[in-house]
Amino acid sequence: MMRAWLPLFAIVGWLGLFVHNVADLPNQTVLSPESLFPLIVTTTLIALLFTPLRSFAAWSMLLWGVLNMAGAIITVLPLAVLTFEPEQSLAHYAFHLIYGLAQLPVVIATVVWIHRRKKATRSR
Repeated sequence: MMRAWLPLFAIVGWLGLFVHNVADLPNQTVLSPESLFPLIVTTTLIALLFTPLRSFAAWSMLLWGVLNMAGAIITVLPLAVLTFEPEQSLAHYAFHLIYGLAQLPVVIATVVWIHRRKKATRSR
């Protein structure tokens, strides 16, 4: 299951970030650093899922999804260290919600895969 769904879920997570970036940051494209770096990380982790490093890739993908989810939440909190550019509006919060929710499939799928893998290892 992991090999079929996890890459798709990782792409959904990146798309959530990209939609947020296009909506909130001026002149964003896929090649903008805020979108390109996460795409490179996501693509690398997807590629590693199909190697003997799949366990490392799954754990890393879980961490990447959790970090993105935390970023979607923390960056809308009224913290003095944040610039609040763009303006904190209902539309801005909606795009953060999309960004955060887009991380759920990859986080849940990796937790399930890691749990099943541990269970299968223990039953051997």
